[in-house]
Amino acid sequence: MTSNDAVLKVAAALEAASIPYMLVGSYSSNMYGVARATQDADFVVQLAAPAIRELVTRLGPAFQLDPQMSFETVTATGRYVIELRDHPLKIELFLLSDDPHDQERFARRRQRPLLGHPVFVPSAEDVIITKLRWSQQGRRHKDVDDVRNVLAVQGEYLDWPYIHRWCDQHGTRALLDEICRSLPAI
Repeated sequence: MTSNDAVLKVAAALEAASIPYMLVGSYSSNMYGVARATQDADFVVQLAAPAIRELVTRLGPAFQLDPQMSFETVTATGRYVIELRDHPLKIELFLLSDDPHDQERFARRRQRPLLGHPVFVPSAEDVIITKLRWSQQGRRHKDVDDVRNVLAVQGEYLDWPYIHRWCDQHGTRALLDEICRSLPAI
């Protein structure tokens, strides 16, 4: 099983279990920007604790759940980790938080194709906003690179007032402006 196969299997299992989700992280930035390799797949999910067991049952024995929910410091949310047997991919299921932007980006999610299969992902604008926020909180340079790549590919198609509103609220506007200045005219 490839990483993409595993991601599609998780998305299908979430849908079959009627668990609202969106594929985030590098998978979503790859859809809007320049693809980069990753060893994990991140999902934001709206689920109650009992639903996680049903999900893992649907996935089958190749997927192993760490039964202990943990707290992730960069995103400030609870998460479950699922590992694949005999594969380095780690799948993280982040619980949808009450944060206003998390709620809005989840409401704005859309379907995009992953290897011809529709999966829910955040909008390009929400990828930028979230990656800037993560970069600021976690000092993760890969998030800045992801933002730069999404801006380079999507720049003229973006809803800039929406991006500016959230970046102003999150205190990431200066970083956004700095990244924009480093690119050819956007």
